[in-house]
Parts: sequence; C-alpha cells; structure tokens
Amino acid sequence: MAMDISNVATPAKCTADFCLIPIGTPTASVSAQIADVQRLMKKSGLKYSMHSAGTTVEGSWEDVTRLIGQAHTILHDKGIVRIQTDIRIGSRTDKAQTMEDKVAAVEKLLASES
Repeated sequence: MAMDISNVATPAKCTADFCLIPIGTPTASVSAQIADVQRLMKKSGLKYSMHSAGTTVEGSWEDVTRLIGQAHTILHDKGIVRIQTDIRIGSRTDKAQTMEDKVAAVEKLLASES
C-alpha cells in the first residue's frame, strides 16, 4: 500500500547552513558570486549570517529552500552554468532556538570550564 504524502507538511521553521560553489568561473575566486548571493539574502528579509565557508539562514522551510534555489538562479542568469551546493537543514519541535542560541549554548559550556 502506497503512503499518501499529499497532506504531510514541512516544518514551520528551520535553520539551514549552505555552501554554494560556482563551478567554471573565469578565476579561482568566487567572491563576486558570493557577494551576489549575499545581496539576495539581504533583500529576502530572512535572518541570515555569512561565515567563511557559507551562509546560515533561518525561516520557514519553504522560504529557506526557495531562497537557496533563487541563489542558484541569479548566478545561472549571470552566466554560471554549473553550481554545486551543500546544505544542512535542522528543525526542532521541542523549543524555539535561533542560530545565536545554538552558539550561546556552546559558549556557556566553554565558559563554565574556565
């Protein structure tokens, strides 16, 4: 018997960490493409944070995954024919937790060791 998935919802909120890798750029540097992605992040209205190896973004499952797809599209539209993206998405239902909360929890543990 096949499972009916038509009414299965996605999580209300998630945090995604993604690293978008443009392939086939004229030089080894991809900072111009990453700047394009960051401009998109800013315009999205979602909470995000760039780090040295990617971007963390928070929002609804639909908004977050749509935004990552839009990042692909803006770079494709600028002539990047191939893009590889690694994505880690987390969600939880027991409590609300922001990306800052996650970092603060670890920092609190480390501070208690001093």
